[in-house]
Amino acid sequence: MQVVSTESGVASLEADAIVVGVYGSEALSGAAAEVDRASGGVITRLREASEISGKPLELTTLYAPAGIKATQIVVLGLGERAKLNAGVAYRAAGAASKSLSSKPRQRVAFYVGEGWSNDLLEAGICGSMSGCQGQDLYRAEKKRHPFAEIAWHSVNESTLAAGRILGESISLTRRLVNEPPSEMYPEAFAVVAARVAEECQLDSEIWDRDRLAAERCAALLAVARASARPPRMVILKYQGAAADRPWLALVGKGVTFDSGGLSLKPSDSMKTMKCDMAGAATVLGAIRAIARLKLPVNVIALCGLVENMIGGDAYKLGDVIKARNGRTIEILNTDAEGRVVLADVLDVAVERGAAKIVDLATLTGACVVALGTDVAGAMANEQGWCDEVLTAAKATGEPLWQLPMWPEYNEHIKSEVADIRNIGDGRWGGAIAGAKFLEEFVAGKPWTHLDIAGPAYFESNKPWQDAGGSGLFVRTLVELARRWATS
Repeated sequence: MQVVSTESGVASLEADAIVVGVYGSEALSGAAAEVDRASGGVITRLREASEISGKPLELTTLYAPAGIKATQIVVLGLGERAKLNAGVAYRAAGAASKSLSSKPRQRVAFYVGEGWSNDLLEAGICGSMSGCQGQDLYRAEKKRHPFAEIAWHSVNESTLAAGRILGESISLTRRLVNEPPSEMYPEAFAVVAARVAEECQLDSEIWDRDRLAAERCAALLAVARASARPPRMVILKYQGAAADRPWLALVGKGVTFDSGGLSLKPSDSMKTMKCDMAGAATVLGAIRAIARLKLPVNVIALCGLVENMIGGDAYKLGDVIKARNGRTIEILNTDAEGRVVLADVLDVAVERGAAKIVDLATLTGACVVALGTDVAGAMANEQGWCDEVLTAAKATGEPLWQLPMWPEYNEHIKSEVADIRNIGDGRWGGAIAGAKFLEEFVAGKPWTHLDIAGPAYFESNKPWQDAGGSGLFVRTLVELARRWATS
């Protein structure tokens, strides 16, 4: 998919479709006004008839409009200009792109960014790329048809390039999540990560089972024990600043399929468990974008990759495991496996000199109960660092909400036979209990945990994107790295 800039006027551009934007309570301007004049006032008449309101994500198609070379014009509602942000820009462009992707098209042009900041344009470009790509990777008859070319009107080359890089990186994350577990298992993910490392000239290490054993990663290995697919840990380093500058660690849970282990999930709960590696996929997409953007920052990405399966060698309820940092873990639910994997990965991040850490994991159904399917939960051991992550998420329009981490919650993970146990005290506060468990492995480093169990995977279609992997929080991590670079 090519993403280019065009300076052509909207009436003279030859394209399969052109998208123009209208705001809710404003007079027509820019490309929309030009289309209106060329077509004899058709948009004005539709607004007067209340067929076009300009509300966010509203789509109205004008076929073969008079005075326009393009085959069709899509009038895209942008809402009130004062409320326009990067989230609205991403979703609006995605909605237009998705609506046009039901059949193959060579060129689709976007004339919606008049007066937009570079941040808004980046978000819009990402949305236009994501909207036309679906989860139908293995369908003979595709539902989505990525455009051969997306053209954005009057976008400078640096902004266009940044939007393209972010869009490609989100697409990588989404594809990894959407692949079936027969294709995307720990070794396969590691192969993709190695390819990204080569493409972006990253330092890389891939730890196999023997190296993991030598590195005392007993917690990760315990979860992986029953699978025929051997585990991996991927470590990628991007040094965009001086070696003595601090390192930001991005840590991702990569359970490529989660059966629940001996605490077996019911079938309905297992259907989407190919998405349990979305944290690792998000981290890989983010470091790819950070490296391609050449941000002046040092970042290390770490992904713990396992399958959680059943078998004669499966780890069991009542087992006590000694994690890499020496803490002992009582296993009381084998379906609370992601935190057990991340225990060792977080310790490696600390050992590698991370100054601050963000981990991402589809960790708990409890977070979905608390916040719904569209919002991720943030939990942290230092408010200042959490605020930086929340600010980055707000800047990109990606939905994130902080949950408390008060000392009282420490009681939820205390064990009578080991240092800690891998589940909380009953049904209550499960997302926070998971975060409290992870906090035991960050050695007091500033750390924020993002429980992305809800928004990492859309179980039904959104107006701006098909169901499946969402790619959410790639842009948040990149924005965090940008802000880190200037701090």
